[in-house]
Amino acid sequence: MRKEQDIFDDLAQLCSSPGYAHAIAYLCFRDNMFGYAKELKAEDMQHLFSTTRLIRTEISTLIGLLIKEEVDFTKPASSVMQQYLDQTEALLEELHRSMTGAMVAEIDPKKVAVEGFNPFTSGEALREPIFYGGESAYSFQYRDLPPKKYANDDEWLIANKDFSIGTARDVLCAVQEVQIEKLNDTLRAMRKVQPEEWTFFPGYTFNVQEVAERSGIDTAVVEKVLVAFAVPARENNNDFCALNDFNITNAYPLLPTGDDSFILFQTYSLVEALYETPFYWMGADKNYVTAAMQHRGQFTEDFSRERLELVFGKENVHANVDIFESKNKKLGEIDVLVLFGDRAIVLQAKSKRLTLEARRGNDGQIRDDFKKSIQDSYDQGYTCAKLLIDAKHKLMGADSGEIAIPLKLKEVYIFCVVSDHYPALSFQARQFLKFERTEVIHPPFVMDVFMLDVVTEMLRSPLRLLSYVNRRTNYSDRLLASHELTILSYHLKNNLWIDDQHDMVVLSDDISADLDVAMAVRRDDVPGKRTPDGILTRFRTTALGRLVEKIETRPDPATIDLGFMLLTLSEETFVNVSNGINVISRKARRDRKSHDLTVGIGGGSTGLTIHCNDAPIYIAGPSLQRHCKLRKYTEQADNWFGVCILPEDASLRFGLNLDYKWARSAEMDAMTQSLPKSKNIADLSAPEVWGKKKTGRNEPCPCGSGLKYKKCHGATA
Repeated sequence: MRKEQDIFDDLAQLCSSPGYAHAIAYLCFRDNMFGYAKELKAEDMQHLFSTTRLIRTEISTLIGLLIKEEVDFTKPASSVMQQYLDQTEALLEELHRSMTGAMVAEIDPKKVAVEGFNPFTSGEALREPIFYGGESAYSFQYRDLPPKKYANDDEWLIANKDFSIGTARDVLCAVQEVQIEKLNDTLRAMRKVQPEEWTFFPGYTFNVQEVAERSGIDTAVVEKVLVAFAVPARENNNDFCALNDFNITNAYPLLPTGDDSFILFQTYSLVEALYETPFYWMGADKNYVTAAMQHRGQFTEDFSRERLELVFGKENVHANVDIFESKNKKLGEIDVLVLFGDRAIVLQAKSKRLTLEARRGNDGQIRDDFKKSIQDSYDQGYTCAKLLIDAKHKLMGADSGEIAIPLKLKEVYIFCVVSDHYPALSFQARQFLKFERTEVIHPPFVMDVFMLDVVTEMLRSPLRLLSYVNRRTNYSDRLLASHELTILSYHLKNNLWIDDQHDMVVLSDDISADLDVAMAVRRDDVPGKRTPDGILTRFRTTALGRLVEKIETRPDPATIDLGFMLLTLSEETFVNVSNGINVISRKARRDRKSHDLTVGIGGGSTGLTIHCNDAPIYIAGPSLQRHCKLRKYTEQADNWFGVCILPEDASLRFGLNLDYKWARSAEMDAMTQSLPKSKNIADLSAPEVWGKKKTGRNEPCPCGSGLKYKKCHGATA
């Protein structure tokens, strides 16, 4: 196998060939563009997940190598063009094999059996996932977030660049629109000429005047914006001599052609530069760099708070919370705190990026970057989580004053949020993050602001978000995916659930296509489904689905527990329970008596009893509690839920939760001796059998409580 540097050098020589820019244009069109008819569907994007497709970092490498020599834009002959394409793909494939080979070489057979040995923590092993890992942000996020990120920096931008961040965004949006139009024009023009004359290159060029006309912004301002994001004059990317060296075309993706025109091969790179490059302009100003750093950190905290407020409401989300032991002794600080019922989210935000030296495979730098961005964030979060559990501490919010916390928190989740794309974030967290798990404090949820944006967009109720976070964090060592969007998409379609028979579940990137479509519909206004077919759509009209909707936003601890349990049900169970609810509510409407169903769940560790009646609370409440207590005992369950619904529409009246360890009791044995077995869940929608004969007052209640009818449901008749 050849050395990586030799392959890279051959690739550099190829990219300097006459007319090679036309090969890049073809590859960009083939591997970045997709079309759709009427509305966007997941299948329209499937080719973007092909293993033969070049990813953006590979194409960026080609663009960076293109400008190392003076670019010859002459269109090559079709045979030469094909040679360029074949050689490019062969060299890039060889480059990937070389990097993968270096990773495999780190696996020492002598160390494999040693406890704690992990070959994937070395710099050589991490270079591959860092370079080839999936993008964590959508292009519209890079496009829409800069006005928020740099809101406090506009004064500096106007003084030093002669434009605001909002103006820059509008200009670059116009560039995208112009390019889409020109690519369509190029396609139409190609239909009129012979294949030997085909080239996509004209579709990737534009001039200042075209953008000014599309944006409605003054030509002089447009030119300043475009020049600001263009490769500087006489810059030939001299520092880009190896794969992980700094590539100036990532920070400045517009290539000037020497006149009033520019080339843009990847619009994604342009909006990413809009999100990231202005910070480096400010960082070069020694008098402003401190303020720029503060503003970046403030953006991460403010954005995180705003997204969580959309789900939990402003009253339940607190920013910059200090934890005090006494008036003058502060023990911790939480960037964003969510309190919802007896659940809490402790969010710690960081702005540390993966450095260039880390990308080169420097072991020490990789670990140092991770510590400063993720490990420190988690350690702070865990310290604060422990303090929250201890009710003796006092919480003070920056805006909300003293914050009351529940006497006993049942669950605390730690969110570690970074402000920028952190390559192979989930993979690195899996290898490096040291965390503790307790009965109350769950493993951390590590993400960037882009993932937080998406998960709060798609899971807009407290119950659904907390339920997902609960499972995602507890499956942290059993799930493997290139990025979090894949896992979320799988959940939206199939309900994230891993049984005990599976030690590891690997999810491929193409699973995220449905989520990609939904986000494009919501943020780019393309026609299509706003919500993937799955847990948010399939059960909405079922009886149990309507019940879940009623409890989604209730902060009552028992209701949250009930919601968690219901959202973990399989599709078959969900449908069967819904059918059972329809049966008992129909019976209750017909005879105006109380009817019920009982379901054992989770291998008998949990159960659910549903009563359907409109009896007064002082009768219906004790009756439901008595029934749940008996059923919990017979099923030897540690946790049991009870719900009372109305006969008219099966809507929720009230609920309860019996949560304590099961223990043998002679008294309970006697009380449950004659208690009939609960029906199998599959029989819940079977033909009705009750009501064929009238139940005597002294006969056992047909609900299965073991009590006489007159002391149970007969009391409500």
